[in-house]
Amino acid sequence: MSRWRVEPALAEAFGDLDAVFALQGERITSDPLSEVLRVEHQGLRYYVKRYWGAGKGLRRYLGRPRVKAEWQNLKHFASWGIPTAPVVAYGMERRGGAFVRGALITGELVGTEDLAALANRNDPRLRDRHWVDRVSRQLARATRIMHRHHFAHNDLKWRNLLVTQAGELFFIDCPTGAFWYGPLLRYRIIKDLACLDKVARYQLSRTQRLRFYLQYRDHKRLTAGDKRRIRQIVAFFERRE
Repeated sequence: MSRWRVEPALAEAFGDLDAVFALQGERITSDPLSEVLRVEHQGLRYYVKRYWGAGKGLRRYLGRPRVKAEWQNLKHFASWGIPTAPVVAYGMERRGGAFVRGALITGELVGTEDLAALANRNDPRLRDRHWVDRVSRQLARATRIMHRHHFAHNDLKWRNLLVTQAGELFFIDCPTGAFWYGPLLRYRIIKDLACLDKVARYQLSRTQRLRFYLQYRDHKRLTAGDKRRIRQIVAFFERRE
């Protein structure tokens, strides 16, 4: 059984899974289960993520395939008002109940690059306190909204955050995000915030990092609970190094 959804204006280019898996383009990334291509159609560029595996053994039958998780999570972001890449086509194929292949196509966010790339080259924008504050406020708001919906990204790293020259922020690539509750949600929230701080501690000042946390919590000053959580965030990866 095959299920495929595509924006009507793009049906000619991305009409079905056969057409999508026949596409040729610039390979951006690849691994044993998937690849990402960049293709152009009528002067616009699109990112095509193609999956041909869901893992070994029972993983082909049980749980939500990564490609489905990714398109559903991006749609959650959009519905919550979190800026993200527009999903223009998505779907997957099963045979005998087992995952066979799937794909997700998003439109290009023109003029963006990921925050990790800025950090790697010591981009001067990261020394501009006004630019950093603008990005920080958007990131704090988006992360707060996500967590208030009991959703954790689970890979909230700088490489999965796109920014424009002017400091507009977008969330991308979230195949492992999921809804959690109780202690599991609290743990995943700490992990999300620790993933952000893992790079921030080398790129931003202590004041900027603290200001982000206060923005995230929508607090003017730290509570006792905030202080305990900050200690957990800072120590999260130290236990793994």
